[in-house]
Amino acid sequence: MDSSRLDLNLLVALDVLLAERNVTRAARRLHLSQPALSAQLQRLRDLLGDPLLIPAQRGMTPTARALELQAPLHEALEGVRAVLAAGRSFDPATARLTISVAASDYMQYALLMPLAFRLRCEAPGVRLAWRSLDAAQLAGQAERGEVDLAFITPETAPELLRSRKVLDERYVVIVRKDHPRVTGAIDLDLLCALDHVVVSPRGGGFTGPTDAALALHGRERRVVLSVPSFLMVPELVARSDMAALVPERLARDRADRLQLLEPPVPVPGFTVAMVWHRRIARHPALTWFRERVRAFARALE
Repeated sequence: MDSSRLDLNLLVALDVLLAERNVTRAARRLHLSQPALSAQLQRLRDLLGDPLLIPAQRGMTPTARALELQAPLHEALEGVRAVLAAGRSFDPATARLTISVAASDYMQYALLMPLAFRLRCEAPGVRLAWRSLDAAQLAGQAERGEVDLAFITPETAPELLRSRKVLDERYVVIVRKDHPRVTGAIDLDLLCALDHVVVSPRGGGFTGPTDAALALHGRERRVVLSVPSFLMVPELVARSDMAALVPERLARDRADRLQLLEPPVPVPGFTVAMVWHRRIARHPALTWFRERVRAFARALE
């Protein structure tokens, strides 16, 4: 291959094409027209002597050669970007960039939503792209640059990613403000007598950490509703006589409609960490963002 004919723009285009596997989406990310990007893809095919991406029913499928190139190419380009950014001061007030963040619905509500409001004042040119957390895919997404930062429990975090604790969370019992059977406190008998709603992220489950805690005392609760999202639970409880155990940060701002009560049995909480790939460990903007997240989480305590 004649490397003198290969410019940096072509490598950047290939990096995005391999990430998106769709010419239309890749062209949008690169701010190019679709014909212009198709022409660059053809140049890459000629230079590398490989089809690289083959049309498929949905998008395009990378060849074996393209898959070999994807990770080292992306890391090399990130290295170039890091070298160019080294020594530059980061000014959030004037910076323009997009940061992709993966998190559960709970973390999106409890931390990312108030942080997004704050960033509109501190860093108006910084765009946040929230995406659902997929723990099984996270390592690959971070390596390919599809996710810049993710929030996950430390025990489920991919070993290859760097990690730092953000917050500790605990569970509280919630019932509606004017519940006919609960006023200001709840004991074990009453907790087990109420109807409960439980969160099952994968759908269809009717048990959780609370049930394991109750089992240690030889007790069980009556779960009548299973939902896939934490965000639905406070509203369901506020409109019914059901109870639920939820992370405390999810219900703090609903005190006008909900009672937040201490569980009558200890229910283990959990820790949330933020994780990122080593290739962006010294990226000025992302370093600033990680520190901003930690400071904001401490301020919410």
